[in-house]
Amino acid sequence: MPLSSAIAASASALDAQRARMEVAVSNMANAESTRGADGQPYRRRDIVLRSNPVEQSFDAAMGRAAAVGVKVATVVEDTAPFKQRYEPSHPDADAQGYVQVPNVDVPEEMVDMVAAARAYQANLSAIGLIRDTVAKALELGR
Repeated sequence: MPLSSAIAASASALDAQRARMEVAVSNMANAESTRGADGQPYRRRDIVLRSNPVEQSFDAAMGRAAAVGVKVATVVEDTAPFKQRYEPSHPDADAQGYVQVPNVDVPEEMVDMVAAARAYQANLSAIGLIRDTVAKALELGR
């Protein structure tokens, strides 16, 4: 596998981790949103990733296996039930005084953000290592 394929695979992972962070931030920002455009509380969202072969025409011509990257397949809504909180003075409270709040767990979202940030950093490090390897190889060729 040429180094350009490895860089492309790591670059695809950077995009996927950025998307994970964006979704986690959106979930945290809406953790208290009790009414959306549809009149329902916000539903937690999650990213579904799928493998994505990195196409390199040179690899195909040589019969080599391509590097495998990742891409966002879809963003899905969590179907877990909404949480309920007793708050009779809230405008969205039902007759018993309970308010349906989003199915977002802020500490879980923080863990997801940290994991995505670490995976992002790991892929940046991989790209840096590949770049350094290429630079060293070019130095040896002089």
